Amino acid sequence: MRVHFIAIGGSAMHNLAIALHNSGHEVTGSDDQIFEPSRSRLADKGLLPGMEGWDAGRITDDIDAVILGMHARNDNPELLRAQELELNIFSYPEFLYEVSKNMTRVVIAGSHGKTTTTAMVLHAMQHTGLSTNYMVGAQLEGFDCMVELESGSEFMVMEGDEYLSSPIDLRPKFHLYRPNITVITGIAWDHINVFPTFESYLDQFRKYIDTIEPGGALIYNENDPVLKELVESSDAPVKRFPYSLPEYFIDEGTTYIETSEGSMPLQVFGKHNLSNLEAARWICLEMGVQEDEFHDAIASFTGAQNRMQRLAGRQIPVFRDFAHAPSKVQAAVAALAEQYGEVRAVLELHTFSSLNPEFIPMYKGVLDPAKEGWVYYSPKAVAHKKLPELSKAAVQEAFGPNVVVFDSKDELEAELAKNDGINAVVMMSSGNFSGIDLGALFASY
Repeated sequence: MRVHFIAIGGSAMHNLAIALHNSGHEVTGSDDQIFEPSRSRLADKGLLPGMEGWDAGRITDDIDAVILGMHARNDNPELLRAQELELNIFSYPEFLYEVSKNMTRVVIAGSHGKTTTTAMVLHAMQHTGLSTNYMVGAQLEGFDCMVELESGSEFMVMEGDEYLSSPIDLRPKFHLYRPNITVITGIAWDHINVFPTFESYLDQFRKYIDTIEPGGALIYNENDPVLKELVESSDAPVKRFPYSLPEYFIDEGTTYIETSEGSMPLQVFGKHNLSNLEAARWICLEMGVQEDEFHDAIASFTGAQNRMQRLAGRQIPVFRDFAHAPSKVQAAVAALAEQYGEVRAVLELHTFSSLNPEFIPMYKGVLDPAKEGWVYYSPKAVAHKKLPELSKAAVQEAFGPNVVVFDSKDELEAELAKNDGINAVVMMSSGNFSGIDLGALFASY
């Protein structure tokens, strides 16, 4: 099969391209900008486009499938040429459904915790020697490619993202998978640029529940009152399995959970990770993993990339976390404060929602558990996203008087170099803090 990717550089797109290439298919692609690690990984496979940008001449009538990424626009010249030639055009969730429609589809959905929960499931499957197909949106330790389509397993494990599928398919990605088994980890308003009200966002999960195959399994976090009410009010013909936090305690900086075989230490911490662990345990049970096998596996789980990932610090631990939505930030800061006491929590406002003056008040109080709460944003990023100008005063008012606000990369970097009076640091962003080299910066901690 010959497949062409429009916007091949995305985290999921480039992994799907590599997976198809590894399976022997002819793969080409294009993009107007490709960042690391996608660039190096595509180059290693000979899939990096020879030049950046779009070229309708790349699209010929012998292409079997065009896979369109959300980064492209609906007037993309390659897309227009593919439409003119009446080629088969898929968003990547559409394509994943096509290749998995005869498998048992396991989808991890929710506003937060998707990647970590998926990583836990795959870690347990790998540890127990059970193969599975999968699609994950982030790079995980121990995996070369984050898409596997031909393992021979009956299962296909996928993250269920609620963002839109493609420029010409405005359905949320997770509406396309029709899961047999699914978990919803929680619901907290996100993607304000697409879902301008909480009700419109909530409705996407209501519709998602209706896409579960009849008789399928819906595993859900009963500690989330919004999600609990949504699940219990649904008349979808599915089996429902609520989950909560496992029993746990913290001793000398290590979190332990109670199991049928006694107390077991974990390498991860925080209530959000414990909740993700319970979700993963339920999924694995549905996939045939025994409970003692799951616990044996999860004891060695160290976390997903950029999800409370230990970054540096010999004496003072420094963590990198992808948290950016209010609920995610609050969970990350609370987890670090519970584990380490006096901590510094640094948040970069980088997404469309987080830089929107109407949405920023949702962050009120999320940094309160930290001894030092800092917020950074780049006025250049605001202008690049064509959003209304954002003032430091507006950010300060939204977060509260105890939070320090930075709009200068240099000032933030200078303050971060100081490591006095704290027990741990977490750097939270879906961006890169305007290019600050965090590894070098925290080498002296």
